[in-house]
Amino acid sequence: MNDSSRPTDSAIRKEQKENAKNEQGLSAPTVYEIISLEGIEEMRRPTKSLWWSGVVAGIAISLSLYMMAALRLGLEGSSAGILEKFGYSVGFLIVVLSRLQLFTENTVTPILPALNNPSRSMLLKVLRLWAIVILANLCGTFCAAIIPLTLPMFTDAHVAAMLDISRHYAHRPMVEVFFSAIPAGFMVAIMVWMLKSSKGFEFWTITAITFSIAVLDTSHVIVGSTELFMVLFNGDINLMAALSRLLLTATGNIIGGTVLFAGLAYAQVSEEL
Repeated sequence: MNDSSRPTDSAIRKEQKENAKNEQGLSAPTVYEIISLEGIEEMRRPTKSLWWSGVVAGIAISLSLYMMAALRLGLEGSSAGILEKFGYSVGFLIVVLSRLQLFTENTVTPILPALNNPSRSMLLKVLRLWAIVILANLCGTFCAAIIPLTLPMFTDAHVAAMLDISRHYAHRPMVEVFFSAIPAGFMVAIMVWMLKSSKGFEFWTITAITFSIAVLDTSHVIVGSTELFMVLFNGDINLMAALSRLLLTATGNIIGGTVLFAGLAYAQVSEEL
């Protein structure tokens, strides 16, 4: 090979820089911008689209409870209590990878553009999105809670396991319900943030975060609503107790996802946007 056909030092350095750039993870401001654009897109979606996506998400997220109960029945031994928590991840994997509307994801996604461009109009758009999605999610979990109790789709043992898991949350002290919801909201927001840098590893990111939510025994308002609706229909608690727990859990999730994570995310990049 003659010298003219060999790459120059500047060409080699340019190639090395390109390779390094490709290997480098997304910067915090870039992640912020990506999520902000998604948040703006979600706030622009028609009500009907948001509603049905939220209903499907509510039904799908209930598979977390279904699978935990199934694993509880199928597993034996001292490790069964931990291993059944992997079932918690199933509903989240379906919802997140299917890009369905989940309320706790929206405690951060539309908030980031709102923090960067605060206005009355933006606040109203966020509240509209929240209202539609949480009501749709609850409609979905309501349906998912009725099915095991009314239709012969599951064995009596499976339904009993679902009720047993649900009673833990339904009878948890109110103060624990509220404070355990804060880290759950924070971790869901972390998951949303991490997914932008997890190309090709989304499955493991979602599984790791949601498994942690389950193992730490935190409270998630949408998964928890399936549990509350089940014990409500079964006559274990009254409507006021169920609604109180839902309200406290939603508030804790919002504090964790919006006040803590979104606020801190904005603080770290505000000078770079």
